Amino acid sequence: MTTPSALERPSGVPCARRLGARLVLLPAVALSFLPPRRIRRVLNLVRRGAAPATPAQAKNARDAMCAVSLRCAGPRGCLPRSLGAALLCRLGGSWPTWCTGARIVPPFTAHAWIEADGRPVDEGVPDDYFTRLMAVTPVDRPAR
Repeated sequence: MTTPSALERPSGVPCARRLGARLVLLPAVALSFLPPRRIRRVLNLVRRGAAPATPAQAKNARDAMCAVSLRCAGPRGCLPRSLGAALLCRLGGSWPTWCTGARIVPPFTAHAWIEADGRPVDEGVPDDYFTRLMAVTPVDRPAR
């Protein structure tokens, strides 16, 4: 038996942002098949030199990924969606905090998401709903 549901796909995403999302979609999906330590290693390399993403930048990237991919917009698309949103932010010169973890209340459910300013971006749940198991945060730039 299935539960009927409707996917929310953002509208009004600019064409250039959609094009960027399509560009990072394949690498994001490919990354999602790697073991967690390899994902972290790749993301640690990619994030170098990027400024921390603002909540607006992170939300725009997440919306763009959901707009171009049904897989990312779906309930089981959290890993490619979060990876794609992080990569899309990086194309713009910023980096959100990329996280994986689990719900803190039963039943156990694994999840991947992005954060900006220490808060999950557009997840529709309270800030403490998930506990982090792994995170790739923006690199602090040395003062000049």
